[in-house]
Amino acid sequence: MTTTDRKRWLLGGMAGLMGALALTVGWGASARQAEPVQAEPVRAEPAPAAPQEDEDPALERARQQVQMLDALYKTAVVSITDKYQRGQPAIMVAKDVFEAMETLGHHSARLVDATGIPLGEGNNPETDFEKRAAEAMQRNETYVEEVVGEGPDRRLLAATVVPAVHQRCATCHFVEEGDLLGFIRYEIPIR
Repeated sequence: MTTTDRKRWLLGGMAGLMGALALTVGWGASARQAEPVQAEPVRAEPAPAAPQEDEDPALERARQQVQMLDALYKTAVVSITDKYQRGQPAIMVAKDVFEAMETLGHHSARLVDATGIPLGEGNNPETDFEKRAAEAMQRNETYVEEVVGEGPDRRLLAATVVPAVHQRCATCHFVEEGDLLGFIRYEIPIR
């Protein structure tokens, strides 16, 4: 199987997964005759404004993309958690989507612990940026960014806070609702 065939297969699989998820959410709620739950959109913290002398339209587009992706991923996790009270935590679905987006070459996203006691070893901060972002989140910052690389390799690294927004999250992590859990680390090409 060629790389192009694999990408097409992954893209088709992701489209199918998202469609199945949408159908499951809709059918699952009606099959249980439960009241549908309307998840409130999760608003990403706005990225800090760049200084006027450094106007960079490509960087602004990358910042807007982080905000859009952050709202999408966090709204989906909260919605899935609201609708499905048992089973795997909703963040596991988001991690599958993170992996697919990176495999397809769109962007990289990773859930990173900022408590010092991760539920999974793979969630520890690994890079210097992730370590700085974890420290910033512990100081109650909600957004951290850094531009790395040059020319066509320029990328926006961004971290957005992930608190325990749901009682189920708080219960699994042994924290209070609203307490810091970690952040999502994004790596977005600047184009």
